[in-house]
Amino acid sequence: MTSTTDLEERIAHLTRAVDDLSDIVARQEGEISRLTYRVQMLMEREASREMDTGSSIPLADQRPPHY
Repeated sequence: MTSTTDLEERIAHLTRAVDDLSDIVARQEGEISRLTYRVQMLMEREASREMDTGSSIPLADQRPPHY
């Protein structure tokens, strides 16, 4: 049979694990937001570069050759 102390220890460990995971998810959310922003900036920069070189259709809007 499980004692009250054992249950309290398990709850404490689970609480710590949830807090640790919450911190990890929060950091990942921030990193994903930064990376998403950077990818968007790179895509806009490349689209602008393609338009400046006279490409009729931006590369991002072209179908891949296997279609």
